[in-house]
Amino acid sequence: MATRAPSSPVSAHPPLAERLRPATLGEVIGQQHLLGEGMPLRIAFESGQPHSCILWGPPGVGKTTIARLMAQAFDAQFITISAVLGGVKDIREAVEQAQAVASGLDPRRTIVFVDEVHRFNKSQQDAFLPHVESGLFTFIGATTENPSFEVNSALLSRAAVYVLQPLAEDDLAQLVTRAQALGAVPALEDAARERLLAYADGDARRLLNTLETLAVAAAAQKVDTLTDAWLLKVLGERMRRYDKGGEQFYDTISALHKSVRGSDPDAALYWFVRMLDGGADPRYIGRRLVRMAIEDIGLADPRALRLALDACETYERLGSPEGELALAEAVVYLAVAAKSNAVYNAYKQMRAFVKEDGTRPVPLHLRNAPTRLMKQLDYGKGYRYAHDEAGGYAAGEDYFPEGMAPARFYEPVERGLEIRIAEKLRQLRALDAGSRPDGSVQE
Repeated sequence: MATRAPSSPVSAHPPLAERLRPATLGEVIGQQHLLGEGMPLRIAFESGQPHSCILWGPPGVGKTTIARLMAQAFDAQFITISAVLGGVKDIREAVEQAQAVASGLDPRRTIVFVDEVHRFNKSQQDAFLPHVESGLFTFIGATTENPSFEVNSALLSRAAVYVLQPLAEDDLAQLVTRAQALGAVPALEDAARERLLAYADGDARRLLNTLETLAVAAAAQKVDTLTDAWLLKVLGERMRRYDKGGEQFYDTISALHKSVRGSDPDAALYWFVRMLDGGADPRYIGRRLVRMAIEDIGLADPRALRLALDACETYERLGSPEGELALAEAVVYLAVAAKSNAVYNAYKQMRAFVKEDGTRPVPLHLRNAPTRLMKQLDYGKGYRYAHDEAGGYAAGEDYFPEGMAPARFYEPVERGLEIRIAEKLRQLRALDAGSRPDGSVQE
């Protein structure tokens, strides 16, 4: 829906995010690649001439704030349209409001801000074109999606695209300090602060909403200082509980899994039959076998996963009791197969690493560039096409985010197919070492 920016607070208790919204360009935290001295958006603000643009970036990085400040800087009427809730009717109303202000006793510019502009379809986006071209209003769109794909080319050609980045932890820390200066948040232990900043993951809105939630909880519990343990208790991940059987049921499936992992086909078969005899759904057992093939065998014998999936499909076709033999075959094969949890361990470690590390931008040379805009932004520049390199391998190429030291999480075991995988990785790392000036090997 289309709305005019209120001239005064509509609530006696506005949200913390609204209370901390910057009133001047100098108060904006982050986005200095756009707002710093001599940077594109700062130049636009200082020029006195607004221009249509699209602000592209993840949630909570200041897109709405920048649009509001632009209206303030140019003393323009500010009209917001939510593409999630609005439609052509709202666009029409915005046009009427712009015309009324432009033809009034005190003519003013109008800025029409469209939040989540990618949600508008082609005809809705086209409705802006004649008014942008005539200069009736300046169009500012905000989107979390790539405008090359989600914004009509006609509208895109009439608007500059500015790419906003997730806020760095130092930026988020400044927000926490400002919130505490308002008395909106209790004291934070260092460990709690670090966890909170990691939890926000570059999103200022998420950070401030979380701070507000914590402040309410702390007041209710009369907590003066937020500790890491208390923070975990309040923000702990909600675990879904599955209750498909009693304790004995889960003990039996655990025994089956551990027997497979321990490479004892007879014990595994025993627990498998015990489960069938106890009335367990063979489909559930089949799903657990698939999990075992992934977790405990992995790339040491990739055939195990295919055989487990085939056993599940065979059971679906034959039903009981004939199909149960296919599951029994899978149980025995999984038990005798070479074992490796290397991928499982690497995946868990990577999940933990990414959760703590936050979201790093993809380096430009690794980004796809199917559109002219993306090529102008240097997407894909400098990428080495492996198939054109000797041996089909771009020795020494770095595929990690900029500023991140290359890490090694996957360590193949010396069993089954992973023996050959380990040999291949050693060969590739030797090539990498040979491409470095110091001849060092990546660890």
